[in-house]
Amino acid sequence: MPTTQRKTILLDFEKPLVELEDRISQIRDLAEDNDVDVSTQLRQLQTRANQLRQEIFASLTPALRFQVARHPRRPSTLDYFQAVSDVWIELHGDRCSGKDDPALVGGIARFEGRPVVMLGHQKGRDTKDNVARNFGMASPGGYRKAMRLMAHANHFNMPIFAFIDTPGAFPGYEAEEMGQGEAIAYNLREMFSLDVPIICTVIGEGGSGGALGIGVGDRLMMFEHAVYTVASPEACAAILWKDAGRAGEAAEALKITATDLKNLGILDVLLPEPLGGTHADPLRATQILKDALRENLEMLLTLAPSERRDRRYRKFRDIGVFMETAQNGQAS
Repeated sequence: MPTTQRKTILLDFEKPLVELEDRISQIRDLAEDNDVDVSTQLRQLQTRANQLRQEIFASLTPALRFQVARHPRRPSTLDYFQAVSDVWIELHGDRCSGKDDPALVGGIARFEGRPVVMLGHQKGRDTKDNVARNFGMASPGGYRKAMRLMAHANHFNMPIFAFIDTPGAFPGYEAEEMGQGEAIAYNLREMFSLDVPIICTVIGEGGSGGALGIGVGDRLMMFEHAVYTVASPEACAAILWKDAGRAGEAAEALKITATDLKNLGILDVLLPEPLGGTHADPLRATQILKDALRENLEMLLTLAPSERRDRRYRKFRDIGVFMETAQNGQAS
């Protein structure tokens, strides 16, 4: 998709930058029409635009990062599947319900010559596509399909790449009736027992149990402006304060950013994004992801299956462990 088309969707905090870039374009066009040399002025304005972009994206609040993570032009799971793999073949169905869930996609692929299984949540590009894919909110059939693919990977000794991008599992009546909680819980248990390397990457929005249903891995990676949270800031604010308008305050308290999770020891690898987000330069974002997948996979392949399972178990058991300090200064 051409860059000009990608920029038609603007976030509020990007408007000052776009206004400056529009001004640069107008000056350039006028100079060309009138055969005037304004290269020095254009360089100064472009330098200012680059500085402004850096300032804006370096100071994003958690609530603003949520907007970037939800950007409709942000590369999706299927985009990354095709971009990082040599060959990609999608597989369908959970072999249980007789249906295929388009909100959770997966299949077999070849990553730099090595057979792998790739799976992940898939949001839509527009309203029609989002409705068809249920806004990336998977049903029980989607999580059972994911588990079927992961069992296939384990049987044939194929590493697993899981891409997380969902506001949460589908909370509808039908999903609950079909065993949404059981399907996610089953995946959590089974993923701990798999012998093959599992690399999970939050590419956009990682929400609640919907993200965890494919999120038990040896390595957790996350793009710089992605978010990973137990609940959306809007839902958290509504639950705690009965006021969704306090979503920004909730976002700060939830510690949802990649930096927060890295500091808490939950995140293993923080993936830097191109200036302006992954949607601003998808090719660069893809290369960053591909390099990280290669590096971490090579490291995990040096470990025995039993060692990978033990490390995976310890990694998740250690999450949330902390030490309180008594008033007399002694740990308790």
